[in-house]
Amino acid sequence: MTTPQPAQRLSIYDAITANRWRTVALIGIFTAIVAAIAYAVGEVLAPGAGLAALPVGLGVSGVSAAGSYFAGDAVVLGMSKAHQLKAGEEPALRNVVEALAIGSGLPMPKLYVIEDSAPNAFATGRDPKHASIAVTRGLLDKLDRAELEGVMAHELSHVGNYDIRTMVFAAVLAGTIVLFADVLLRWMRFGGARRGRRDRDGGSAGGLILIVALVLAVVGPIVARIITLAVSREREYLADASAALLTRHPQGLARALAKIAGDPEPLEVANKATEPLYIANPLKDRPAFLDGLFETHPPIAERIRRLEAM
Repeated sequence: MTTPQPAQRLSIYDAITANRWRTVALIGIFTAIVAAIAYAVGEVLAPGAGLAALPVGLGVSGVSAAGSYFAGDAVVLGMSKAHQLKAGEEPALRNVVEALAIGSGLPMPKLYVIEDSAPNAFATGRDPKHASIAVTRGLLDKLDRAELEGVMAHELSHVGNYDIRTMVFAAVLAGTIVLFADVLLRWMRFGGARRGRRDRDGGSAGGLILIVALVLAVVGPIVARIITLAVSREREYLADASAALLTRHPQGLARALAKIAGDPEPLEVANKATEPLYIANPLKDRPAFLDGLFETHPPIAERIRRLEAM
């Protein structure tokens, strides 16, 4: 008779380290795509100007990132119809967040409430000193203290891990890729065909550059979307692991995720732009094709499994 083997435990520290390195790798791939498509734009507009276009592409990304960095949180909170809590309001929530902030060594974030019965929450802000956490009325009404503590630890982990900054960077890079792809496609429509015929007739390498540029223009935005979602999923796993480390009680977050995912109500103020910020998909819609590739969040069952293995 064989002795049953104990369930394999998952190291919280290993999970945090692994997810950080995966996100660094994904952002590196993202930056490489921006560089490649910027080079292609330079070459098709002016042969030999590909290298000169690289700093232009990265500069456009930088300017867009700066705008999102300083004003993005106000825009998101406004879109979500969140109102800031005044002193003395929602003392239970405030006590939980204050205790976790002290335990994590983070400044106390501003607290907001969204008056919606669907349970959910998100964090925003450019750094720990300028962070905000928004929770729905449904989250406060439907979760017990241990579950609420798990969710707040998750959101504080996003703040401490600078996840919002990472996601802003990824979103801006995706926007840059879409912008450059649009430039490429428009140029090919109105002027690229004539140049392509000249290059083919002359036997030059310009025809190959045009083909590569066309492939980048079509495939680039799709790849950008996939990578953005992959970064979002990795940051959720990382925040789950960090929250478990902070509370030393991963079961509380696991139960909260099960309740949030099992609640049938969609969050009315959420949309595709703000969906990745929430702890779980607030729209309650799931793609019928290639679910795992195009979801903004990891599967809840897998997140719960990892938490229960810690």
